[in-house]
Amino acid sequence: MSDTPEDRQGPDPQVEETVTPAEVRVRRSPRYFRFMITGAILFAIVALVLTFSFPENPTYDRGSVFGFLLAICVTVGVAVGAIVALVLDRVTARRARSVQADRIDVRVPEPGSSPERREGSQPEPGTNDTSTSDTQS
Repeated sequence: MSDTPEDRQGPDPQVEETVTPAEVRVRRSPRYFRFMITGAILFAIVALVLTFSFPENPTYDRGSVFGFLLAICVTVGVAVGAIVALVLDRVTARRARSVQADRIDVRVPEPGSSPERREGSQPEPGTNDTSTSDTQS
């Protein structure tokens, strides 16, 4: 087994981790898109049933009647699905509970770049860094 830096197990000195404890609220929420799609499909079926439940009109054929009803019913179905999802979201918001969580921020420098300097630190020897200089010659 070789003793290269890749083989050693241990923390990387250039990786910075900060852990911040916080209290967060956890709750279930509905998937709005799924509710709207379900409403659209259900009301499309209603449009199909309405098309064939009434006698055929001599002015309009069943295809055009179904098209008109489908446009109206799908729009209403999406709206009803969204309203149902909103109501469920409000109901489940009451059951939310607070839990303790840890937020971990990890900063890894990009390969080939020099590590970031902290405020007030000196540039590395051999580098020509003028970004902190406020005076011009």
